[in-house]
Parts: sequence; structure tokens; C-alpha cells
Amino acid sequence: MDTVASKNKLHLLAHDTLLISIMAVLAACGLIYEYLLSHYAGRVLGILETAIYTMIGIMIVSMGLGALTAKIFKNPFSSFAWLEAIVALLGMSSVVVIAAIIALTSDLPVIISESYNLPPDTSIEGGFIEQLQEYAKNLPYFAGFLLGFLIGMEIPLIARVREQVYGKHLENNAGTIYGADYIGAGVGAFIWVSFMLTIDITTAAVLTAALNIIAGSAFLICYWREIKHPVALVVFHLILIILLIILAQSGQYWMKSFANVLYKDNVVYQTNTNYQNIVFTQRKLGNSEKVVDMYLNGRLQFSSSDEHIYHSMLIYPAMSASAHQNNVLIIGGGDGLGLRDVLKWDPQKVHLIDLDHGLVELYSERYALSNDEKSNMLRKQLLALNHEAFEDPRVEVIFGDAFIKIEDLLKQKMRFDTIIVDLPDPSHPDLNKLYSDYFYARLRQLLNADGVIAIQSTSPFHAQHAFISIGKTVKHAGFQHVEQYRQNVPSFGEWGWTIATLQGASASKRLEKMNKIGPQNDYISQELMLAAFAMPADYYRELENVDINYLGSGVLYQYHTQAWQKDVGVFSSTALAQ
Repeated sequence: MDTVASKNKLHLLAHDTLLISIMAVLAACGLIYEYLLSHYAGRVLGILETAIYTMIGIMIVSMGLGALTAKIFKNPFSSFAWLEAIVALLGMSSVVVIAAIIALTSDLPVIISESYNLPPDTSIEGGFIEQLQEYAKNLPYFAGFLLGFLIGMEIPLIARVREQVYGKHLENNAGTIYGADYIGAGVGAFIWVSFMLTIDITTAAVLTAALNIIAGSAFLICYWREIKHPVALVVFHLILIILLIILAQSGQYWMKSFANVLYKDNVVYQTNTNYQNIVFTQRKLGNSEKVVDMYLNGRLQFSSSDEHIYHSMLIYPAMSASAHQNNVLIIGGGDGLGLRDVLKWDPQKVHLIDLDHGLVELYSERYALSNDEKSNMLRKQLLALNHEAFEDPRVEVIFGDAFIKIEDLLKQKMRFDTIIVDLPDPSHPDLNKLYSDYFYARLRQLLNADGVIAIQSTSPFHAQHAFISIGKTVKHAGFQHVEQYRQNVPSFGEWGWTIATLQGASASKRLEKMNKIGPQNDYISQELMLAAFAMPADYYRELENVDINYLGSGVLYQYHTQAWQKDVGVFSSTALAQ
């Protein structure tokens, strides 16, 4: 009897170990599916951080609804087996299918125009077409809801399976299942951050679905007798494996083809770093010149056709107004284009702080990690664009969060003649801190008394309150003279910058007295710089009502998000500046 009892215990333990392991694997897969859809939604909509928060909320609610619905299924073994097969199908194919639908709706005006032989200059937009395109771009949220709904059924069903295996009610059944689910989700998050975040999105989906299928197949084999119509499930799993192989071989090519529709030009390179999705597009201008555009998380960062305007306006006023140009600090600017213009002033040393090594390596041989043919071809173009700025021995790149890294510079008692802040817009709470009073106060301590700081400050036209808030925040941080100026950059529209000095005359007064603005520049002139300081007569009419961006307040992030959403539809645009 003891032998039989021992065998039964071992048998139950084996089943329990399998069930708990399957639950953990599926929890990891579910979390990765969530991240995949979030990041793809961010690329399509151009708002990665908002897409992630929205997707998490949608999936949590839908998982709750799924858990409530699971009770309607009578046979937990059959239901769970089919559930996992369907989740694997949706997980592996959702992104590709959504990309195809978005590409189709985006290309619909062209299809209609060609079908009805309309004149080439006919514009088909708005109305039904626009609604279809909006629905298509929000499909990731629908897929997230559907996946969340199905994933929510897993725990109730596996709990019932476990009780039927044991043949009795288990007191700590829910605790055991939830424990496996939480641990599995944690492992999934680790896998995503450490590995899958930086690989192609279809490859990540295929690898995750493969784990999903393995777990589902193990359940099918183990509980074959308890499952109704197991042969049909075997056939379905074979179909899944075939689809998995097809996606593994062709998924990247399909996604690249679909991505071309999301951008106005052909996508020539796409990669993921630990921090962002980077896309380069290219088009021909005239007979020979190639225009390269770079997008970060769906937002346009620069176009080689007019980046010289943006960078000239960022660099030349500050460098010209500074008493010296020996030591320069650049915060952001991982493309090296601002650095290129700084080096024209022949500084003794330039420190550049950037968070993303994966971005900088595309613009540099010196910091390159990847050495494949595609990245090398792109790098050759980008090195020509930034004049191999990162190869200059006077340049030292510091990789990391600028909010933390400037503390190291302060500890070393370093001082700079000019500080250039070339960061993306405060479209994420994490970026908001780099536009705070505290951060600017720390930068003030790094600046020499006769130095100048220049800060990219979003669009004064589309985000007026955000633009004004940056100026007020810099003033509150202790700078004596704070001014703002603007210029039209065709790819972005009206763009603005903030410039400040600690002592002596303001930057504009210094520029007025200059006989020469510095190294040769085919775009900028003294007259152009001074004219850029002119603002509409009533531009600052609401100055008193605009808040300072104190550290932790999130004021600027809110101003920026609300402004872009209202004026240019940030939640449905893939080509926003900065």
C-alpha cells in the first residue's frame, strides 16, 4: 500500500510540476505579446510611451473579463488546449496582419485613383478613407484586448484542471497558480528587456509563439484522453508550426514592405536598441542626391535635406555668443550633426552625453558594435553627413542618463564655455526631468561665467505653452539673461530654441556687437540670427499663466502632449518632429 501511495504522490507531483511549468511559460509569453503589441502601436502612432500605458490598461481589463468568462466552458482540458493554440496563432500573426491592414488602408487612395483613372494631382483624403486609416492604426489595441481576454482565461482553466487531476478541492490552488503566473511574467519581462527588445519584432513574435506552441503541445500530449477531438488539435498545431516557419522566413521582409507605406519614403534600415526603435528612410532628390530621414519611435528626428538649418540655429548663436569655445558640452545629439558644427569652431575638448549607444554606433566607426553589411552601408552615408565627427580625438562620448552623468562632471569640477542641449521633446515623463528647473540649475553650475547655454525647445507655434515654459524654467534655474528664438525648418515647421547667459550681456546683445559670427556657414548669418529673436507682439501674453517645470511636476510633459494632440494629432501621426 505504501508503494502504491508513493507512486500516486509521484504521479501527482509530476503532473503538478508540468502544469505549473506550463502556466509559467504561458505567463511569460503573454507578457511578451503585450510588449510586442505596445511597441508596434507606438511605432504606428508615434507615441511609444502612451501606447505602452494604454495597452497595459486594456490588457488588464480584458484579462479580468476573460477570467470571468472562463466559467462557461465545461471541459477545462479541451478549453485550455484550444485556448493556447489560438493564443499562439494571434501572438505570432497579429503584428504582421495589422501591418498589412495599415499598409492597405494607407495605400487605398492610390488604389482608388488608379482604379478610376483619376488625374495625378487628385487628392483623396478625409471622410471614409480617413476613418478607415484611423481604425487600422488602432488595431493593436483591439488585438491587445483580444489576447488579454484569452490570456485571462488561463488561470481559471488551469486551476480547474489541477483540481480534477487531484480529484479534490485544493485549498491553495489559486495561490500556487498565481505564483507561477507572476514568476513566469517576471521571467518574460527579463527576456524582453535583455534580449527581445533589440531584435526584429517578427522574430520576437515567432520565438515567443514557439514557446507557446511547445507548452500547448506538452499539455495536449499529457492530457490526450481528457481532451475532446485531440486529432483536430494536432492538425491545428501542425498548421501553427507551418505558419511559424513561414513567418520566420518571410516575416521581416513583409514587415519592411508594409513599413514603407507608414513613411513617405522607402525604409532602408530599421533596428531596435534598448531604448528606442530607429528607422531610416531614403529618397532621391533630383538626379543624384539622396535624402535620408531618421525616425525614433515613429517621430521624425531629422531630414538630411534641411537638418543644416536646425543645427545651425542650435549651434551658431551659442558658440558665437560665448566668450570662449575651448570646452563644450553637448547633451543628446547622438547623431553627431550638432557635434559636426561645434567642431568647426576648433574646440580643445567636446564632451557628449547620450543615453543610447545603439544610436551613436550608427554614426561612428569608433563606437560601432555591429559590423553587418547593411549597418556598414548606412554608416558610410551617415559618416559623410556628420563629417565623421565622432572619430575626432577631441570628442569624448559619455553613455548614460544625462540626469545622472552631469553629477559626475560636477564632482570632477568641470566647467564648459558652451553647453548645447539637443534632446528630444519632453514627450515622455522620463524626458521631462531633463527639462526641469533642477536639471538646468545643475547645468548652470557647469557653465563658465561668460559662457552660453542653448536648448532645443520644441515648436513655438504648435506647442506655445511648452515653449514658454522652457524659457521660464531656465530663468527660474538662475540664468540672468534668458531669450528665445525661432526659425522655420521645412521638415518640422516653425521650431524654437532657448538661449541663456549667466553674467554680462544677453546672447542677442553679444551677437549684435560681433563683427564675425565664426566659421563659414552657407546658411546662417548675423542678420538671420538676430532676426530669429523677433517674436509676434502678443506671443508672451499668457506668460504669467504658464507654469515653471519643477522637478517631478510633469508640467512640461502635459503642456507638450496636450498641444501636439490638439494641433497636429500626435496620436495619429507618424512623422512628428523631434
